[in-house]
Amino acid sequence: MKVLITGGAGFIGSNLAEYFLQNGHSVRIMDDLSRNGTESNLNHLLSLDRDLDFFHADVRDFDRCHIAVQDVDLVYHLAAQVAVTTSVTTPRHDFEVNLLGTVNILEAVRSLDVKPMVIFTSTNKVYGKMDQFDICERNNRWEYADLPDGNPETTPLDFYSPYGCSKGGADQYVLDYSRIYNIDTVVFRMSCIYGPGQMGCEDQGWVAYFLIQAELARGITIYGDGKQVRDVLYISDLIDAFVKAYEYRSITSGKAYNIGGGPRRTLSLLEFISMIQNQLKLPLPYNFSDWRPGDQKVYVSDIRRAAGDFKWMPRIEPEQGIHKLSQWIHLNKNLFKQM
Repeated sequence: MKVLITGGAGFIGSNLAEYFLQNGHSVRIMDDLSRNGTESNLNHLLSLDRDLDFFHADVRDFDRCHIAVQDVDLVYHLAAQVAVTTSVTTPRHDFEVNLLGTVNILEAVRSLDVKPMVIFTSTNKVYGKMDQFDICERNNRWEYADLPDGNPETTPLDFYSPYGCSKGGADQYVLDYSRIYNIDTVVFRMSCIYGPGQMGCEDQGWVAYFLIQAELARGITIYGDGKQVRDVLYISDLIDAFVKAYEYRSITSGKAYNIGGGPRRTLSLLEFISMIQNQLKLPLPYNFSDWRPGDQKVYVSDIRRAAGDFKWMPRIEPEQGIHKLSQWIHLNKNLFKQM
Protein backbone atom coordinates (compact mmCIF):
# COMPACT_ATOMS: atom_id res chain seq x y z
CA MET A 1 0.00 0.00 0.00
CA LYS A 2 1.16 3.55 -0.70
CA VAL A 3 0.20 6.13 1.92
CA LEU A 4 0.32 9.94 1.68
CA ILE A 5 0.68 11.81 4.97
CA THR A 6 0.34 15.57 4.78
CA GLY A 7 2.18 17.14 7.67
CA GLY A 8 4.11 13.88 7.77
CA ALA A 9 7.21 15.39 9.37
CA GLY A 10 5.26 16.64 12.39
CA PHE A 11 4.79 14.85 15.68
CA ILE A 12 1.78 12.71 14.75
CA GLY A 13 2.70 12.43 11.08
CA SER A 14 6.24 11.19 11.66
CA ASN A 15 5.09 8.57 14.17
CA LEU A 16 2.42 7.41 11.71
CA ALA A 17 4.92 7.36 8.84
CA GLU A 18 7.34 5.27 10.90
CA TYR A 19 4.58 2.77 11.65
CA PHE A 20 3.78 2.26 7.96
CA LEU A 21 7.44 2.14 6.92
CA GLN A 22 8.25 -0.43 9.59
CA ASN A 23 5.34 -2.54 8.36
CA GLY A 24 6.58 -2.64 4.79
CA HIS A 25 4.40 0.02 3.16
CA SER A 26 5.40 2.87 0.88
CA VAL A 27 5.04 6.34 2.38
CA ARG A 28 4.96 9.77 0.80
CA ILE A 29 5.32 12.71 3.17
CA MET A 30 4.10 16.14 2.14
CA ASP A 31 5.37 18.85 4.49
CA ASP A 32 6.64 22.43 4.25
CA LEU A 33 8.98 21.88 7.25
CA SER A 34 7.84 25.15 8.81
CA ARG A 35 7.37 23.79 12.33
CA ASN A 36 10.05 23.34 14.93
CA GLY A 37 11.42 19.79 14.95
CA THR A 38 10.16 18.72 11.52
CA GLU A 39 13.60 18.53 9.92
CA SER A 40 14.84 16.35 12.77
CA ASN A 41 11.80 14.06 12.39
CA LEU A 42 12.32 13.83 8.64
CA ASN A 43 16.00 12.96 9.04
CA HIS A 44 15.06 10.19 11.44
CA LEU A 45 12.58 8.74 8.95
CA LEU A 46 15.10 8.93 6.12
CA SER A 47 17.63 7.09 8.30
CA LEU A 48 15.29 4.08 8.44
CA ASP A 49 16.24 3.32 4.81
CA ARG A 50 12.72 2.31 3.86
CA ASP A 51 10.38 3.21 0.97
CA LEU A 52 9.96 6.90 1.83
CA ASP A 53 9.26 9.70 -0.63
CA PHE A 54 9.54 13.26 0.72
CA PHE A 55 7.55 15.93 -1.13
CA HIS A 56 8.46 19.42 0.06
CA ALA A 57 5.23 21.39 -0.41
CA ASP A 58 2.59 23.56 1.25
CA VAL A 59 -1.07 22.48 1.29
CA ARG A 60 -2.06 26.01 0.30
CA ASP A 61 -0.61 25.29 -3.16
CA PHE A 62 -3.29 23.36 -5.08
CA ASP A 63 -0.98 22.32 -7.92
CA ARG A 64 1.41 20.73 -5.44
CA CYS A 65 -1.48 18.98 -3.70
CA HIS A 66 -2.58 17.56 -7.04
CA ILE A 67 0.86 16.08 -7.59
CA ALA A 68 1.08 14.72 -4.03
CA VAL A 69 -2.10 12.61 -4.22
CA GLN A 70 -1.13 10.76 -7.39
CA ASP A 71 -0.96 6.96 -7.14
CA VAL A 72 -1.69 6.62 -3.43
CA ASP A 73 -4.15 4.29 -1.73
CA LEU A 74 -4.77 6.28 1.43
CA VAL A 75 -4.39 9.91 2.51
CA TYR A 76 -3.92 11.02 6.09
CA HIS A 77 -4.47 14.76 6.04
CA LEU A 78 -2.69 16.04 9.16
CA ALA A 79 -1.09 19.27 7.91
CA ALA A 80 -2.49 22.18 9.91
CA GLN A 81 -1.99 25.34 11.88
CA VAL A 82 -2.61 23.90 15.33
CA ALA A 83 -2.70 26.67 17.94
CA VAL A 84 -5.79 28.61 19.03
CA THR A 85 -3.63 31.54 20.13
CA THR A 86 -1.91 31.76 16.74
CA SER A 87 -5.28 31.68 15.00
CA VAL A 88 -6.43 34.67 17.04
CA THR A 89 -3.29 36.60 16.06
CA THR A 90 -3.22 35.61 12.38
CA PRO A 91 -6.69 34.38 11.38
CA ARG A 92 -6.11 34.65 7.62
CA HIS A 93 -3.09 32.35 7.78
CA ASP A 94 -5.06 29.94 9.97
CA PHE A 95 -7.89 29.92 7.42
CA GLU A 96 -5.60 29.36 4.45
CA VAL A 97 -3.72 26.45 5.99
CA ASN A 98 -6.60 24.68 7.72
CA LEU A 99 -9.62 25.27 5.51
CA LEU A 100 -8.23 26.14 2.08
CA GLY A 101 -5.50 23.52 2.50
CA THR A 102 -8.09 20.85 3.28
CA VAL A 103 -10.27 21.77 0.31
CA ASN A 104 -7.16 21.64 -1.88
CA ILE A 105 -6.47 18.07 -0.76
CA LEU A 106 -10.11 17.07 -1.25
CA GLU A 107 -10.26 18.62 -4.71
CA ALA A 108 -7.01 16.96 -5.69
CA VAL A 109 -8.45 13.58 -4.63
CA ARG A 110 -11.74 14.30 -6.43
CA SER A 111 -9.85 14.82 -9.70
CA LEU A 112 -8.48 11.26 -9.64
CA ASP A 113 -10.05 8.32 -11.46
CA VAL A 114 -9.26 6.02 -8.52
CA LYS A 115 -9.85 7.95 -5.34
CA PRO A 116 -7.96 7.11 -2.14
CA MET A 117 -9.62 7.24 1.25
CA VAL A 118 -9.02 10.48 3.19
CA ILE A 119 -8.70 10.44 6.99
CA PHE A 120 -8.68 13.93 8.47
CA THR A 121 -7.58 15.09 11.91
CA SER A 122 -10.10 17.55 13.32
CA THR A 123 -10.29 18.74 16.93
CA ASN A 124 -12.55 18.83 19.98
CA LYS A 125 -12.56 22.62 19.50
CA VAL A 126 -15.32 22.20 16.90
CA TYR A 127 -17.73 21.78 19.86
CA GLY A 128 -16.88 25.25 21.20
CA LYS A 129 -17.18 26.12 24.87
CA MET A 130 -20.00 23.58 25.43
CA ASP A 131 -21.90 25.95 27.69
CA GLN A 132 -25.06 23.85 27.28
CA PHE A 133 -23.59 21.20 29.59
CA ASP A 134 -23.39 21.70 33.34
CA ILE A 135 -19.98 21.26 34.89
CA CYS A 136 -19.12 20.92 38.54
CA GLU A 137 -16.03 20.83 40.71
CA ARG A 138 -15.22 17.44 42.19
CA ASN A 139 -11.97 16.50 43.90
CA ASN A 140 -10.35 19.80 42.93
CA ARG A 141 -11.02 19.31 39.21
CA TRP A 142 -13.73 20.33 36.74
CA GLU A 143 -15.99 17.54 35.49
CA TYR A 144 -19.17 17.16 33.47
CA ALA A 145 -22.15 16.97 35.79
CA ASP A 146 -24.17 14.63 33.56
CA LEU A 147 -21.86 13.13 30.90
CA PRO A 148 -20.21 10.14 32.59
CA ASP A 149 -19.05 8.75 29.24
CA GLY A 150 -17.76 12.09 27.96
CA ASN A 151 -18.85 14.28 25.08
CA PRO A 152 -20.56 12.36 22.23
CA GLU A 153 -20.46 13.10 18.50
CA THR A 154 -24.14 14.05 18.66
CA THR A 155 -23.26 17.28 20.49
CA PRO A 156 -24.02 20.21 18.14
CA LEU A 157 -20.98 21.87 16.61
CA ASP A 158 -20.35 25.40 17.85
CA PHE A 159 -17.12 26.78 16.39
CA TYR A 160 -15.30 29.17 18.71
CA SER A 161 -12.07 31.01 17.83
CA PRO A 162 -10.65 31.27 14.30
CA TYR A 163 -8.98 27.90 14.84
CA GLY A 164 -12.31 26.32 15.77
CA CYS A 165 -13.86 27.85 12.64
CA SER A 166 -11.12 26.76 10.25
CA LYS A 167 -10.87 23.21 11.59
CA GLY A 168 -14.63 22.96 11.95
CA GLY A 169 -15.20 24.13 8.40
CA ALA A 170 -12.63 21.63 7.15
CA ASP A 171 -14.26 18.91 9.26
CA GLN A 172 -17.59 19.54 7.51
CA TYR A 173 -16.06 19.72 4.04
CA VAL A 174 -14.42 16.32 4.57
CA LEU A 175 -17.73 14.77 5.58
CA ASP A 176 -19.60 16.44 2.75
CA TYR A 177 -17.17 15.19 0.10
CA SER A 178 -18.17 11.71 1.17
CA ARG A 179 -21.87 12.53 0.73
CA ILE A 180 -21.65 14.55 -2.47
CA TYR A 181 -18.70 13.01 -4.33
CA ASN A 182 -18.77 9.47 -2.95
CA ILE A 183 -15.20 9.68 -1.62
CA ASP A 184 -14.37 7.54 1.42
CA THR A 185 -13.57 10.02 4.19
CA VAL A 186 -13.30 9.85 7.97
CA VAL A 187 -12.98 12.65 10.52
CA PHE A 188 -11.17 12.24 13.85
CA ARG A 189 -12.14 14.93 16.38
CA MET A 190 -9.14 14.54 18.58
CA SER A 191 -8.48 15.42 22.17
CA CYS A 192 -4.96 15.72 23.67
CA ILE A 193 -2.41 13.49 21.94
CA TYR A 194 1.05 13.04 23.45
CA GLY A 195 4.17 10.95 22.98
CA PRO A 196 7.80 10.87 21.80
CA GLY A 197 8.64 13.29 19.03
CA GLN A 198 6.30 15.98 20.34
CA MET A 199 7.78 19.49 20.37
CA GLY A 200 5.21 20.87 22.79
CA CYS A 201 5.01 24.61 23.32
CA GLU A 202 2.88 26.93 25.43
CA ASP A 203 0.27 27.21 22.68
CA GLN A 204 -0.07 23.54 21.77
CA GLY A 205 0.95 20.12 23.07
CA TRP A 206 0.66 20.90 26.78
CA VAL A 207 1.63 17.45 28.09
CA ALA A 208 5.00 17.56 26.31
CA TYR A 209 5.42 21.26 27.05
CA PHE A 210 5.08 20.78 30.81
CA LEU A 211 7.62 17.95 30.72
CA ILE A 212 10.04 19.94 28.55
CA GLN A 213 9.90 22.90 30.91
CA ALA A 214 10.46 20.63 33.90
CA GLU A 215 13.41 18.90 32.22
CA LEU A 216 15.01 22.27 31.46
CA ALA A 217 14.28 23.61 34.97
CA ARG A 218 11.96 26.29 33.64
CA GLY A 219 8.56 27.35 34.90
CA ILE A 220 5.14 27.52 33.28
CA THR A 221 2.08 29.77 33.30
CA ILE A 222 -1.31 28.19 33.94
CA TYR A 223 -4.07 30.04 32.09
CA GLY A 224 -7.15 29.59 34.27
CA ASP A 225 -7.30 27.85 37.61
CA GLY A 226 -5.41 24.64 36.80
CA LYS A 227 -8.47 22.51 37.51
CA GLN A 228 -9.34 22.19 33.82
CA VAL A 229 -9.48 18.57 32.67
CA ARG A 230 -8.65 16.84 29.38
CA ASP A 231 -8.58 13.24 28.28
CA VAL A 232 -5.13 12.26 27.01
CA LEU A 233 -4.19 9.68 24.38
CA TYR A 234 -0.77 8.17 23.76
CA ILE A 235 0.47 8.29 20.18
CA SER A 236 0.56 4.52 19.61
CA ASP A 237 -3.13 4.30 20.54
CA LEU A 238 -3.93 7.03 18.01
CA ILE A 239 -2.00 5.16 15.30
CA ASP A 240 -4.00 2.05 16.12
CA ALA A 241 -7.18 4.08 15.57
CA PHE A 242 -5.87 5.44 12.26
CA VAL A 243 -5.15 1.94 11.00
CA LYS A 244 -8.42 0.42 12.15
CA ALA A 245 -10.52 3.25 10.69
CA TYR A 246 -9.10 2.29 7.30
CA GLU A 247 -9.50 -1.45 7.87
CA TYR A 248 -13.18 -0.93 8.72
CA ARG A 249 -13.73 1.66 5.95
CA SER A 250 -16.97 0.09 4.79
CA ILE A 251 -18.38 1.14 8.18
CA THR A 252 -16.37 4.28 9.00
CA SER A 253 -16.63 6.11 5.67
CA GLY A 254 -18.54 9.38 5.94
CA LYS A 255 -18.45 9.47 9.75
CA ALA A 256 -16.85 11.58 12.46
CA TYR A 257 -15.35 10.07 15.59
CA ASN A 258 -14.29 11.56 18.89
CA ILE A 259 -10.80 10.18 19.53
CA GLY A 260 -9.10 10.57 22.89
CA GLY A 261 -8.32 8.77 26.08
CA GLY A 262 -11.94 8.82 27.20
CA PRO A 263 -13.19 9.06 30.80
CA ARG A 264 -10.62 6.55 32.11
CA ARG A 265 -7.63 8.60 30.94
CA THR A 266 -8.07 12.16 32.16
CA LEU A 267 -5.79 14.67 33.85
CA SER A 268 -6.22 18.13 35.26
CA LEU A 269 -3.31 20.53 34.88
CA LEU A 270 -2.70 20.51 38.63
CA GLU A 271 -2.82 16.71 38.74
CA PHE A 272 -0.24 16.51 35.97
CA ILE A 273 2.05 18.98 37.72
CA SER A 274 1.80 16.86 40.86
CA MET A 275 2.70 13.76 38.81
CA ILE A 276 5.76 15.51 37.39
CA GLN A 277 6.92 16.69 40.80
CA ASN A 278 6.16 13.60 42.86
CA GLN A 279 6.55 10.65 40.48
CA LEU A 280 9.13 11.94 38.01
CA LYS A 281 10.91 13.96 40.73
CA LEU A 282 11.25 17.04 38.51
CA PRO A 283 10.64 20.59 39.79
CA LEU A 284 8.05 22.61 37.88
CA PRO A 285 7.33 26.08 39.28
CA TYR A 286 4.18 27.73 37.98
CA ASN A 287 2.08 30.88 38.19
CA PHE A 288 -1.44 31.74 37.14
CA SER A 289 -2.90 34.06 34.51
CA ASP A 290 -6.32 34.76 32.97
CA TRP A 291 -8.24 32.18 30.96
CA ARG A 292 -7.52 32.21 27.23
CA PRO A 293 -10.25 32.66 24.58
CA GLY A 294 -12.10 29.46 23.74
CA ASP A 295 -10.53 27.37 26.50
CA GLN A 296 -12.89 24.70 27.82
CA LYS A 297 -12.88 24.01 31.54
CA VAL A 298 -13.39 20.36 30.78
CA TYR A 299 -13.28 18.25 27.67
CA VAL A 300 -13.50 14.46 27.74
CA SER A 301 -14.17 12.36 24.63
CA ASP A 302 -16.96 9.82 24.47
CA ILE A 303 -15.18 7.12 22.46
CA ARG A 304 -17.94 4.52 22.35
CA ARG A 305 -18.72 5.11 18.65
CA ALA A 306 -15.14 4.25 17.69
CA ALA A 307 -15.23 1.20 19.94
CA GLY A 308 -18.43 -0.01 18.31
CA ASP A 309 -17.60 0.76 14.68
CA PHE A 310 -13.96 -0.26 14.39
CA LYS A 311 -13.21 -2.15 17.60
CA TRP A 312 -10.79 0.43 18.99
CA MET A 313 -9.96 1.21 22.60
CA PRO A 314 -6.91 2.92 24.12
CA ARG A 315 -4.45 0.65 25.89
CA ILE A 316 -1.69 2.90 27.26
CA GLU A 317 -2.33 4.37 30.72
CA PRO A 318 -1.22 7.98 31.31
CA GLU A 319 1.46 7.00 33.85
CA GLN A 320 3.04 4.62 31.34
CA GLY A 321 2.84 6.98 28.36
CA ILE A 322 4.06 10.00 30.27
CA HIS A 323 7.06 8.03 31.56
CA LYS A 324 7.97 7.12 27.95
CA LEU A 325 7.61 10.72 26.81
CA SER A 326 9.67 11.97 29.76
CA GLN A 327 12.46 9.54 28.88
CA TRP A 328 12.47 10.71 25.26
CA ILE A 329 12.63 14.36 26.31
CA HIS A 330 15.51 13.62 28.69
CA LEU A 331 17.47 11.88 25.94
CA ASN A 332 16.77 14.68 23.44
CA LYS A 333 16.92 17.75 25.66
CA ASN A 334 19.29 19.53 23.25
CA LEU A 335 16.38 19.81 20.81
CA PHE A 336 14.54 22.05 23.25
CA LYS A 337 17.19 24.39 24.61
CA GLN A 338 16.62 26.95 21.84
CA MET A 339 12.84 26.89 22.15
